[in-house]
Amino acid sequence: MRRDLDIALLRAFVAIVDTGSVTGAARLLNRTQAAVSLQLKRLEDQLGQPLFERVHKRLILAPAGEQLLGNAQRLIAMNDDIWGHMTTPSFQGEVRLGVPVDLISTYIPQILRRFRSAWPRVHVSLVCRNSQELLEDLDAGAVDVTLTTDRTCEGQCETLRWDKLVWVGAPDGDAHTRMPLPIAIGTKTCRFRPVGLQALRDARRGWQVILEVPNQDAVFATIASGSCVGIMLRDCIPDGLKILGGDSGLPELPDFAINLWLPKAGASEIAEELARHVRAEFASRYGNSVSTGTPQMPNRRVAQRSAAATHTRSSRLVSIRRSTLR
Repeated sequence: MRRDLDIALLRAFVAIVDTGSVTGAARLLNRTQAAVSLQLKRLEDQLGQPLFERVHKRLILAPAGEQLLGNAQRLIAMNDDIWGHMTTPSFQGEVRLGVPVDLISTYIPQILRRFRSAWPRVHVSLVCRNSQELLEDLDAGAVDVTLTTDRTCEGQCETLRWDKLVWVGAPDGDAHTRMPLPIAIGTKTCRFRPVGLQALRDARRGWQVILEVPNQDAVFATIASGSCVGIMLRDCIPDGLKILGGDSGLPELPDFAINLWLPKAGASEIAEELARHVRAEFASRYGNSVSTGTPQMPNRRVAQRSAAATHTRSSRLVSIRRSTLR
């Protein structure tokens, strides 16, 4: 006679293993201790053998429990995956993501790969401009989600990462020794530009702008040729360029925040979902920390606000999946 295993019973069994007690499992599953004990007994009755042994008031896996555990975890994961795919909204259409040009090659390919795998019927349009223009686009409704690079994290944004602004040059170049200093830099609306130039003024170092364009490929190529130096975020330096440290004689530059913005009036569900994938990419790279140095404002407050916003904005999309744990 064919028998079917009850996923709820397996979930109770795995929760007891994970927490080490029936009480802990009951708390995890939001059920009473008696209900979890009954689920365990039902599972043991179905399988015809004990799954735990009591040793000094502790629950220890019996041989049958050790044999069951791996398969139970796989069945629960498969159940949750199927449930999530069948009950999550079927998004389709277009969503517009704003990205500063200096962040594209480092972060965007993996974000798009993640999002396309989850939502193949959604087209992501990239809008690549500098941070100030992207915020204006967000207010005007021209983009649905945007990343920016900022000296602070003020406003309705979430800081995903603090990164160090550094001087870069060719690996065997000597441009940093020349007088005046030849530099490649962004246009007048670039947020790195005033910071770099002010640092040179403070250091009383003369400079000459030999390239002033928003095109990163042109900037990379000119710096790599040894013709000049440039300024970039440390995590975004391409192969073929190197950081010019303190021994280069160039002044130190500050940290910048990589911020995530959604419309003030509220984002669509598809934009919220894209924002969730952006957060997931930064979390997978850097863990829970958003700081690489000493930020310009208290980092703990930023991290707490980011975590709270992440939870609030994603709760609608994962509520059905969470319900399977109860």
